[in-house]
Amino acid sequence: MTTSEVNLSYQRILLKLSGEALAGEDGFGIDPERATDIALRVKEVHEMGVDVAIVIGAGNLWRGRSGLNAGMDRATADYMGMMATVMNALALMDAFERINVMTRVQSAIEMRSVAEPYIRRRAIRHLEKDRVVIFGGGTGNPYFSTDTAAALRAMEIGADVLIKATKVDGVYDMDPNQHAEAQKFDHLTYIETLNRRLEVMDSTAISLCMENKLPILVLNLWDEEALPKALRGEKVGTLVNGG
Repeated sequence: MTTSEVNLSYQRILLKLSGEALAGEDGFGIDPERATDIALRVKEVHEMGVDVAIVIGAGNLWRGRSGLNAGMDRATADYMGMMATVMNALALMDAFERINVMTRVQSAIEMRSVAEPYIRRRAIRHLEKDRVVIFGGGTGNPYFSTDTAAALRAMEIGADVLIKATKVDGVYDMDPNQHAEAQKFDHLTYIETLNRRLEVMDSTAISLCMENKLPILVLNLWDEEALPKALRGEKVGTLVNGG
């Protein structure tokens, strides 16, 4: 399906994935079948004519908090996490290219033998050439999360929306897996999200999106219809914007 055949609410998206999205049943490591599943879901919307860039976390390979609790230096723990995101990015790239989706990995930490260095104009050019771009290495600096990296890259490439892909169908006032009475929000403002301390993204990422008027859409990646519906403008997940 081409862009002319479908009305798109968003032409260019930044998809934020957790590292756990690639993990096996135990929550750790890289499961090639999960990578393929993600690639197929993204391919569907890519074929709708949407420019897709991705930022992925590293929680399936390294949890910096564990290192900190053991007395590790924060910067060292963060750099280890950034390198782990590049491993995840390469696994995703392989999954995309096995289903014939041209993909480029760019890393904020230079490692030329496995990934391009992050160059904003080159990333935009890849998107214009109908390639999926995966950003690894976080922001390239310690003390910043991959949530913040996602917000930063989304604005740098001119994305229309930052889509936070999760395992639940939106943002709730409490954990819906533990509380049957949890209430889902269809819409939130940035300020409400910050004031309620809802775990949408970290406060730095949300503040960055607020300052630059970049909407955040939280949806369930594993719902096969959620992402295509969102891009067609149908009501899905939780939208966070200025109101």
